[in-house]
Parts: sequence; structure tokens; C-alpha cells
Amino acid sequence: METDLQELLRSLRVWDPEVTELPPFDPDSTPDAPLPLFTRWFAEAVAAGEREPHTMSLATADAEGRPDVRIVMLHGADDEGWAFATHSGSRKGRQLAGRPYAALAFYWPLRGRQVRVRGRVSVAPPERARADLHARSTGALAAALTGRQSEVLGSLEELAQASEAAWSRARREPESDVSSWTLYHLLPAEVEFFQGEARRRHVRLRYRRTPDGWSRELLWP
Repeated sequence: METDLQELLRSLRVWDPEVTELPPFDPDSTPDAPLPLFTRWFAEAVAAGEREPHTMSLATADAEGRPDVRIVMLHGADDEGWAFATHSGSRKGRQLAGRPYAALAFYWPLRGRQVRVRGRVSVAPPERARADLHARSTGALAAALTGRQSEVLGSLEELAQASEAAWSRARREPESDVSSWTLYHLLPAEVEFFQGEARRRHVRLRYRRTPDGWSRELLWP
């Protein structure tokens, strides 16, 4: 039987009360900067049982300004910005080289929360990228060694052969270097925190960087 997309969409519900908690959010009690609030919300997402709270959408733009988006992993967040990594020759790597600005979006449905981050992206020193890669799993190193991300693939057999060779090297040489592996930091100009509310009175709090620090303002939902 052919799947009816519209019927499936109509059958879905957002924030099922049996599994979702929509906690109150008081913007007046928030910290002066966004990072402490992000850290708190991230810890609460983990405690709530979110399966992959560290996954995030990364949006970039190509030379013509056309947007692109994909899911990547958060590698950390500090005063330098929100960190992620990829090959410099991948599509997102090339786009960031040409237009070093990006946006991130986190979605934690068990808490009815989103966090959006926008700003300029910088490249970390190569030694930081190497440390980042070698702090990850053998599989992550094997994937990095496989390389050629975003290039056209001739067949799945070609991928399997390259992957097997990369896994073998990753186990044999766990300190292998991957020169294209690049660590990026997105230094936010804006960070928005969205808290869902059962009657759709969603609370949106936006931090904006100013010469004097961070400003805070509410947005209509």
C-alpha cells in the first residue's frame, strides 16, 4: 500500500504530554550571557533522556548566497564559540571558506526547546584540530581517513574498500593525521532560546552581542 504523506502528517502530534515536559521559562531570571543558559539547557536535555542532544543543524551559504543545511555534532562551547569539525574540502568546508558565517539550531523535543545561534566562523589552529580528532572514537578517525567527503562516489563497493582500508589504518596507527580535518568555532552575534508552551504562548528570548556585552529582548512567538 502506498504511504499517504498527508495522512501521516495529520496523525502526528507535537509535544505529546505523555513523554514531554514543557517547563516554565522566566526570562527575568536568566544570566547576563547566553553560554551559561545554553549549558544549563543542554544538561537538562541530557537528564530528560534526549537521545542525541549534541546533534545540531548547521546552515551555511554558497558563493551565490543559496542556503545549505545538514546535521553535525557539537564538539564544545566556550568563550571562543560553539565548536564543530569537518573536512576543509567538504561542501560545508568550502562554503565556510568563501562565506565564514553560519547558523546553528538545536531541537530538544522532550523539553519543547530550541536554541538558535548565528555568527562568524573561524578556523582553529591545526594542533587543536588534531587533538579534537584523536579525542574521538576509532570509527571517527576511520571516517576521517576515508576522506573525499562530498565528492561524487562511483559505487558502494568503492566506499566499502576505502572504508575497510581506513579502519585498518585507524586501528594500526591511532595517531594518524588527517590534514583536511578542521575544527571550527562559531562566535555568536545572536543566540535565541525558545521554550514551548502548551497554549502556544511560546517564550522566545534573544541575546544580541553589543560593544558593551550582551543585550536581551523578547520576541513574539
